[in-house]
Amino acid sequence: MKIETIAVHGGYSPEPTTKAVAVPIYQTTSYAFDNTQHAADLFDLKVEGNIYTRIMNPTTAVLEQRVAEMEGGIGALALASGMAAISYAIQTITESGDNIISTSSLYGGTYNLFAHTFPQMGIETRFIEAPDYDRITSLIDDKTKAVFCESIGNPAGNVADLQKIAELAHAKGVPVIVDNTVPTPYLCRPFEHGCDIVVHSLTKYMGGHGSNIGGIIVDSGKFPWADNASRFKRLNEPDPSYHGVVYTEALAEAAYIGRARVVPLRNMGAAISPMNSFMILQGIETLPLRMDRHCENAIEIAKYLTNQDKVNWVRYAGLEDHVDYDLLNKYCSGKAASILSFGIKDGVEGGAKFIDALELFTRLVNIGDAKSLACHPATTTHRQLSPEELEKSGVSEDLVRLSVGIEHIDDLLADIEQALSKV
Repeated sequence: MKIETIAVHGGYSPEPTTKAVAVPIYQTTSYAFDNTQHAADLFDLKVEGNIYTRIMNPTTAVLEQRVAEMEGGIGALALASGMAAISYAIQTITESGDNIISTSSLYGGTYNLFAHTFPQMGIETRFIEAPDYDRITSLIDDKTKAVFCESIGNPAGNVADLQKIAELAHAKGVPVIVDNTVPTPYLCRPFEHGCDIVVHSLTKYMGGHGSNIGGIIVDSGKFPWADNASRFKRLNEPDPSYHGVVYTEALAEAAYIGRARVVPLRNMGAAISPMNSFMILQGIETLPLRMDRHCENAIEIAKYLTNQDKVNWVRYAGLEDHVDYDLLNKYCSGKAASILSFGIKDGVEGGAKFIDALELFTRLVNIGDAKSLACHPATTTHRQLSPEELEKSGVSEDLVRLSVGIEHIDDLLADIEQALSKV
């Protein structure tokens, strides 16, 4: 099926008992066992089935399968938030003493996790600045477990060279994890360009209405974990917490996503609620329609801003003079989603006056909503970063970030025009 059809039908057909057309909300904590042997087989990972909603849930299972199909993966794990997805994606294959490599242009919460929280757990992050991808080769050692990037950066709007990153990482036997939140699988499918794991904040475009928080990890099933057993020993050595199961032997190509479910999720518990899974499924059904409108509106606003005297610069990969325009055409069919940033004359003060004068755009720290949103990252999403870290993340003090919604373009432009007049 095409992705527009998967978004509506993927992972579900009317269930046999009630014939419900809408995905049922299984609001339950637990599931009955047929007998003690059935329970033992479930806990030993010998048979499929439900144990406890912290680990799996039938409503959530539809969400996982649908997003996996949209990305072209073999399986997925839905979680309580996008940050939980990023954390577990790394923790599934790392331990104290390991390191990862990441591009520095990241969402502020991700940068903070990598630069400060993971090091407290003994996991080092080695940052590179795009497009200096060749440094990946020299930074990889026998303790490197992954290379991480955002397909389209938030808020910088840069486009990662996914194929090059994958080639460099794979040459050293290391997988690539991509945060694909901004373009979504409708615009970009990293697995088609050699990447191995995808994460999303489902809170953003996938849910699409600013009403539910969730995250997901999707596994391509293509990375050869068993070929490098010494590097990925947690997948290739007996796990004493599951009676000595070896994930690559028991789950084959699903070893990674299987361990993500039964170790970090089971033991640390960032479970998504069945109601949130249900609501996010409703958003996904209209994702392709909304993304088309998001992109149409965003390019019009970007072009408008480039012609305003009070705007110093505009950063949107959909503009032909953007440094990543060719990469955008290669990986995202020329569509840059709806996150754009710009700098206003008068710097921080001008940016504050502009944001405060907005009447239609909502001032908040989310993206991907059907409603248009605005924020000043240096004092919100990236406030915890030092001036040096802000520079590495591509966030200047005068940067204003817009998440362009699906309203009528004339109304959005009118609101921007009146706000600029106050600067």
